[in-house]
Amino acid sequence: MQSGPTGRGARTRRRLLDAATTVIARRGYHAARVDDIVKGAKTSHGTFYLYFDNKEALFSALAGEVATEMESLIDRFPAFGPNAEGEAALRGWLDEFAAHYRRSGPVLRAWTEAEIAGDAVSEIGATATVRFVDALADRFRAGGAPSVDAHGAATAVVAMIERSHYYLLTGQLDVSDAEMTETLTRVTHAAVYG
Repeated sequence: MQSGPTGRGARTRRRLLDAATTVIARRGYHAARVDDIVKGAKTSHGTFYLYFDNKEALFSALAGEVATEMESLIDRFPAFGPNAEGEAALRGWLDEFAAHYRRSGPVLRAWTEAEIAGDAVSEIGATATVRFVDALADRFRAGGAPSVDAHGAATAVVAMIERSHYYLLTGQLDVSDAEMTETLTRVTHAAVYG
């Protein structure tokens, strides 16, 4: 891919990324084709290849955007305490996570599907998950969670949060985001503080 486009080129690249998100949401990552993406972006194959070497490069760009937003969100994870204020801080963060997951759902779903299939794309999701676990473990240590292995607790919480939202995204759970946030808040808070 050429270096960062500006002006009209940036808008064309954004159209390709947005069209890819739509196609991936509808068909899944593996079934998405460059032909579908260029049709959705109302552009040509030639234009696609000006910006991306292939579908994987385009997905990598999408994943990079999602990972950047996720890293910012992870950096704001609160070192919550055992009191009501700590529980409220956790709930607020989980609300943000739910909104991020909803916005980025097609890309996050593709990460999960790639991990299951063992594809090269799975590395993107695995790296993000490791970053999430490490950041949460640091927050647990900073919060002074009693008698809990911080890394083990963080791994369990990340798995619970991510998988719950994946199930919501794929229609495997029939609850609202608000209900899921409340459940995750109470379970996480109780798991850490008893």
